[in-house]
Amino acid sequence: MVTDTRMPAFDVVIYGATASGVTAAVAAARAGLRVAVVEPGRHVGGMVSGGLGWTDLGNHDVIGGLALEFYEQVGRHYGVETWGVLGPEPHVAERIFRDWLRDAGVEVVFDARLDYVERVGLAIQWFTTENGHNFAARVFVDASYEGDLLARSGVSYTIGRESVEQHGESWAGRQPIRPDQHNFSVPVSPFDAEGEPLPFVHRRPMVPEGSGDGGVQAYGFRLCLTDDPENRVPFPRPEEYDASEFELLRRYLAAAGPGLHADRLMSLSGRLPSGKCDANSIGPFSTNLLDGSSWEYPDADYHRRQEIRDHHLRYTQGLLYSLANDPGVPEHIQARMSRWGLCSDEFVDTEHWPHQLYVRESRRMQGEYILTQADLEEGRAQYDAVGMGSYNIDIREVQRVWMWVPRSMSLAAETFNEGYLSIPVMPYQIPYRSLVPRYHECENLIVPVCVSASHVAFSSVRMEPQYMILGHAAGFAASLAVRDDVPVQRVSTVQLRHELADQRQVLALS
Repeated sequence: MVTDTRMPAFDVVIYGATASGVTAAVAAARAGLRVAVVEPGRHVGGMVSGGLGWTDLGNHDVIGGLALEFYEQVGRHYGVETWGVLGPEPHVAERIFRDWLRDAGVEVVFDARLDYVERVGLAIQWFTTENGHNFAARVFVDASYEGDLLARSGVSYTIGRESVEQHGESWAGRQPIRPDQHNFSVPVSPFDAEGEPLPFVHRRPMVPEGSGDGGVQAYGFRLCLTDDPENRVPFPRPEEYDASEFELLRRYLAAAGPGLHADRLMSLSGRLPSGKCDANSIGPFSTNLLDGSSWEYPDADYHRRQEIRDHHLRYTQGLLYSLANDPGVPEHIQARMSRWGLCSDEFVDTEHWPHQLYVRESRRMQGEYILTQADLEEGRAQYDAVGMGSYNIDIREVQRVWMWVPRSMSLAAETFNEGYLSIPVMPYQIPYRSLVPRYHECENLIVPVCVSASHVAFSSVRMEPQYMILGHAAGFAASLAVRDDVPVQRVSTVQLRHELADQRQVLALS
């Protein structure tokens, strides 16, 4: 291997300090390797410490290895059984992850965005960050939500929804408009006085049902809120707040009438310890931003991504302020929302707003094996399974659109949300082949987050417990590749599975 001696040499370098990146680093370091985590931001834990406390677990029985160890430690922190609390407060999660990295001897570098990747043949030699640091290693792990390292390394990937035909998936492609809890239950006009779509309506025309369109699930912020007056920070009026941006919300509230409750606008049921909750999206107008900006994010440069993130944050700040203060919002909803606020002891360096945008999906590697709907629904056996998933196929809304609808012998334009699906699956195995590129593309990269899966299958895999499970598998597989001096595709999956099982990873349900 060609190595610049001026670079700190590691056995394994992980890009992205998500929860998956942390478990990958800890697994590799506990196996005796020299490990570094390179994080473009300033925090560790990704969404687990970034607002998503109400954990989407699915079947508890598939949670093992370092993911189980994390939840056991959360339980000990709060003095309850492992599953007595579904998730920790954000600052508790980050403290656990930081302690893990410190105790394992992992070097962590913050504020280091990927710039350039140097390859020789099929192997990554090193990468350089924008601040001029170089990182060489024998094996690399891309644990970022965006898949930047895999993309810069020349590994094949895809983005967004495929067609029904591509993988033979009945739930693929653009979906029909369905009445559900995330859609408009009453007619709402989408146009302003000039006949233009209102803010937060996607302007791109819809493709035919079942067709691929590259559509990406809506992003948003998972908010840690509190109704404890001693800890509550009232929702502030955002700078440059423009109430007219929320005209669609006011129209919906007026059309829905007094029977609409605040819980149809924001899910406040994800209770966490210390009087807090994880506020999630629900209803037709929620913390999910459906104007199509998430479609642009995966392949955008860092500057544009920051603009998109700022756009989401301004939207979220404006939405909360509107629900608590706008005269067009019914008094009972204002009163309910005003009882809640930001937590003064969370996200103290970002004015109590989460530091992590909920990137539900971005790039997806096209690796040795593409996991699809059939693998999940049929529970196909995988000879090289390194973990399991069980959460339903959870595709959040992809776009907000308008359509002409027959009304009283004429046509009227109405607003709809499209793309939401929630499809139960049985517990399924995730193959190691979905974590590695095709051999002819790169031989020393493992990808536990932007895994090789269809849009439909990824929408189940994408839950944080699965990311931790796959990070654990990736880190230990990297240790075997280093120890045996083999490409990641030639790691002995028999040995990998045997040793993962010894580390309490769940590989099958009897």
